[in-house]
Amino acid sequence: MKSELIAHLTKTAKNIGIEVDSVELEYPENPEHGDYSSNIAMAHAKSLKISPKALADKIVEEFKKGMPESVESVSVAGPGFINFKIKDKVFAEAIVKERGAGSMENKAEDVQLKSGHFSQLKCKKVMVEYTDPNPFKIFHIGHLMSNAVGESISRLVESSGAEVVRACYQGDVGLHVAKTISAVLAHKESGEYPKESVSVLEKVDFLGKMYVIGNQSYESVPEAKRNIDLINKQIFEKSDPEINKIYDLGRKWSLEYFDLIYKRLGTSFNTFFFESEVADDGVKIVKKFSKKGLFKKAVFSGSDGAVVFKGEDYGLHTRVFITSQGLPTYETKELGLNTDKFKKYPDLDQSVIITANEQSEYFKVVLKAFSLINPKIFSKTKHISHGLLRFASGKMSSRTGNVIQAEVLIDDIKKLVIERIADRGFAQAEINEVADMIAIAAIKYTILRQAIGSDVIFDSAKSISFEGDSGPYLQYSVVRANAVIEKAKEQGVGRITMPEKVGLLEKIIVRFPDIVERASAEYAPQHVANYLINLAGAFNSFYASNTIVDVKEPLSAYRVALTKKFVETMSEGLYILGIKIPKRM
Repeated sequence: MKSELIAHLTKTAKNIGIEVDSVELEYPENPEHGDYSSNIAMAHAKSLKISPKALADKIVEEFKKGMPESVESVSVAGPGFINFKIKDKVFAEAIVKERGAGSMENKAEDVQLKSGHFSQLKCKKVMVEYTDPNPFKIFHIGHLMSNAVGESISRLVESSGAEVVRACYQGDVGLHVAKTISAVLAHKESGEYPKESVSVLEKVDFLGKMYVIGNQSYESVPEAKRNIDLINKQIFEKSDPEINKIYDLGRKWSLEYFDLIYKRLGTSFNTFFFESEVADDGVKIVKKFSKKGLFKKAVFSGSDGAVVFKGEDYGLHTRVFITSQGLPTYETKELGLNTDKFKKYPDLDQSVIITANEQSEYFKVVLKAFSLINPKIFSKTKHISHGLLRFASGKMSSRTGNVIQAEVLIDDIKKLVIERIADRGFAQAEINEVADMIAIAAIKYTILRQAIGSDVIFDSAKSISFEGDSGPYLQYSVVRANAVIEKAKEQGVGRITMPEKVGLLEKIIVRFPDIVERASAEYAPQHVANYLINLAGAFNSFYASNTIVDVKEPLSAYRVALTKKFVETMSEGLYILGIKIPKRM
């Protein structure tokens, strides 16, 4: 219906002398103003030396010639907006046309997007790199932010027809590893070192504590700093057997732990990159382009022969790529990583990197250097940054330093959910599974409901509300709708009788493809999150004001079909946000 309307409006514009390739339509904030709106008259009035209102009247007059059958009326509003009203029967027919939701079970598992729903990236291959936790350190709430954003963007890109390669880059070498190992060496005989029989969570908790101790020593004890710098070099060179043994074991524990979290969050990566594997390629690149003058020996005080990229020459800032000890920095490893991505996947059409805002200035320098090293790969590389997760009630407690572990946040919210649903007759195993889904939905929705570049204020109580602007509210709306569908299966509702009038619910449902297409094009999951809240609100209003299942009501079968379409749309939308749907709540 929308494409037909755009085609006729574009033809109309050209007929009266407006040069356009295509026109855009918007959804009016007030549904009473119509189903679609265009500001074409206001955009072109000045160039045609006519008032917007007069041009709008002229467009409407021409538009009515051969007006599409689906359009009920077209009118001018305000200073020159053109509003279009679509016939109610068109919306009703769209609801019953493809009732794929009738066969959906909507279990806890993810609901996949319909194939061919959107196709602007068909036959393209896109790598999305996100989460990026470092072995020997905890999986903190920053990684949780990156995971929620990255997984949703991956699913949006998939919705556009692309093949997505989910990638995770992990810092398994560097000072953080040396700090941890130095503390492990100092505490190995103290009885704190975990036995092989304890859980991987206890092992990783130990590593986290050791990192905090090592970091404090590095910053306050000069001798400890010198020792940790030496350990860092030995790790890179693999020159000390005892350090190698601790390193291999700690790396193994960390990766096993991360896999548990990925499973809990619903993420499955296709490929992993590690700093230890990309560092050599990065060093080779820096050495090669040092000979060409792109990288230079540092001239500032205390540099001792470090190799830098002079970002000031490009309006940025200078960064070290090779330290005075001859070790590659994060910057050099990043060059190796972005080169290796295209070696491993030579048919990539785009590489999307997702990090926190705090790395934005760093990436400006690294990507500028990379643009001069490999312009072709640089042109296919896109960096997206997200904000920080903050708390409405102040700081949360942390078992490891002042960084909040992701699992601590999830488990704290899960406890609140269990208290909320404790009297609903769940078996213990079921309440644990349901509460986990609800807690993760609460967190993911809070992260994804606003523009991803902004900081997120997390309110624990609001996040788990079953009413209003929350992830659990969306889940509950689907659970409620599924209960209606089950009731209809038991009682039967007969043949569909089409309604004479439709409501807001039908009109919001048909917008879904447009919303997802926009969200995908802009890498902006918040468009889907905000749409789903409006959709859930429309359904719950419909649910409150109508008896849906009633064998004596002629419109009952249509209302059940509408409920099924709501479930189908919500399920696909929640899938994009990475949110699972419980069987009951």
